[in-house]
Amino acid sequence: MKTLVLCVFHVIFLRVYEIQCKSHPKPSCGYPPSQWCRSLEIAIECGVRKQCMELNATRPDPVVPPVEITLYYESLCPGCRAFLTEQLFPAWTLLKDIMNVNLVPFGNAKELPEENSFSCQHGEPECYANMVEACVLYAANHAAFPVIYCMDSSADVLKSAKSCLQLYATFVKWQTIESCTRGELGHRLMHQNAVKTQALKPAHTHVPWITFNGEYTSEWEDKAMSTLFNLVCSLYKVCTCVFTFTISHCLNTALAHQQD
Repeated sequence: MKTLVLCVFHVIFLRVYEIQCKSHPKPSCGYPPSQWCRSLEIAIECGVRKQCMELNATRPDPVVPPVEITLYYESLCPGCRAFLTEQLFPAWTLLKDIMNVNLVPFGNAKELPEENSFSCQHGEPECYANMVEACVLYAANHAAFPVIYCMDSSADVLKSAKSCLQLYATFVKWQTIESCTRGELGHRLMHQNAVKTQALKPAHTHVPWITFNGEYTSEWEDKAMSTLFNLVCSLYKVCTCVFTFTISHCLNTALAHQQD
């Protein structure tokens, strides 16, 4: 959220500075930029009413539940890694106040009860990587997503796991993850992921498979693959966001009517 606020203030400052350069050498507003949106009166005096409304529109509404995004994926699937690193993690970094992310590493794997093991699309290394990420999600909790982003954005998911854990979840020892993968806990976590994946309705036909608030539509998935930020904003039912290189516009429809 801090990043989003800084971006909007950056846009406000640039717009006001541009106006000042074109018309007046000195601003008539006697308040520093940090105070421009403190009240409606100050915003009007400083000529940034519209921009302050845009800033307010990005703040979460406590009565509106966050958008729940669940990603069903495989740890070594190239498409899954691309979505997680290029769309999901960046959107979550900016919009974590209005979105929750659930990760389910399993995908097209199969559980083999008679052998007490799993079979994975990309072989045994993926089965192990899936279990490592499941154990990280269990042990690191709130710090798990940055760890998994670090792993999936590296050249080698498994080789980077230990260093990523040490970097983003210092309170979890690597021995804890190793113990999890070698013991009953890791197997139980993977079984839980298998159950979650097999319970999908409609049943998943590919990975990555993405649900929003527990629902899947191909239209949402198509949008998520290229413009997840915009989709989360529209599903949140508070603002309509346009995300370019920087965030330049995020307006609440109700606020827009107030300006008319």
